Amino acid sequence: MELTDIIKQLPYNEPFLFVDELLHADENGATGTFTFKKELDFYKGHFKDNPVTPGVILTETMAQIGMVCLGIYLLGNYLKNDTVVAFTSADMEFLKPVYPNEKVTVTSKKIFFRFGKLKCSAVMKNEAGQEVCRGILAGMITSKL
Repeated sequence: MELTDIIKQLPYNEPFLFVDELLHADENGATGTFTFKKELDFYKGHFKDNPVTPGVILTETMAQIGMVCLGIYLLGNYLKNDTVVAFTSADMEFLKPVYPNEKVTVTSKKIFFRFGKLKCSAVMKNEAGQEVCRGILAGMITSKL
């Protein structure tokens, strides 16, 4: 499966798509990037005069790149039109702020994938290579309602 095909299969559109590029995906993990453009709506009200990317958006970005893209890769040819990788839980640690126009890279490592459940660890780094957050993400394979 081509990496660009994985992005096309994500169940998101702008403004809720937080994957610009998928750099790598294999049976053990995934790596991708996203740039938080200053025009994104959530910056308008998240800390007046000092916009910072909300932690929930950082978590969602890590889940989209590190877990959902990985889940789509792992499903490969078994992925059906009515199948989705649903995000179920996260245990996150936030270390540094992410500001508008910052590009981040997310790298995940699979912990397990069995019985329709996927769990992975993920790290987000800024362009300077500094870790901005990390955590454990979990999801499950399910059918669309």
